[in-house]
Amino acid sequence: MRIVAPLLAALLAAPLLAPAPALAQTQVQSQPGQTFRCTGKDGKKYYGQAIPTQCIGQPMEVLNKQGMVVRKIDPQATAADRAQKEAEEAERKKREAISKEEGRRNRALLATYTSERDIEEARGRALKENDLAVKDIDKKIALMEQKRVETQKEMAQAKEKNQPVGTLERTITNLDFDIKTQQDLRETKKREASAINSRYDDDVKRYRELTKK
Repeated sequence: MRIVAPLLAALLAAPLLAPAPALAQTQVQSQPGQTFRCTGKDGKKYYGQAIPTQCIGQPMEVLNKQGMVVRKIDPQATAADRAQKEAEEAERKKREAISKEEGRRNRALLATYTSERDIEEARGRALKENDLAVKDIDKKIALMEQKRVETQKEMAQAKEKNQPVGTLERTITNLDFDIKTQQDLRETKKREASAINSRYDDDVKRYRELTKK
């Protein structure tokens, strides 16, 4: 009775016991007969069957019907635990997505190739297409360079005759731009050859591992 009496007296302090939305914030559910108790920022004790406003963000104790402490709540620790669980769940979903994608790629690989020879033949076709693309670019560059030389000759002749050369100069500028664009494209295609080999090397490795299993 010595414990219950001050508890009942405190519960009758009406302004201090107003229910607050803290229940949702702390994710603490009150059970029948339980009481929340905390020390507010003002140093005073607050009680309530719902979490008192003054207890929001403060360490709390949960009391049973007999006024005994049955649980302690640290909001900061609760938030940290929740954040950790959310991070672990996000990491689990990430690993699951990676695993599903790997499974999909493995099934697609086995459905596409029946042997390592099939993979090497596919590599050969891809490299051949890339090489043809590079040769086509080389032809374009050669034609534009030839056109540039011819335009320079025309411009030199026009200057000797004191004729305007503005159009010829613009032609050379445009040719220089187009040549540079094709040269950059050629370098990209060259790098693609390395990427093609890496991709098919990976396919061969995965095919060997999957067929062994």
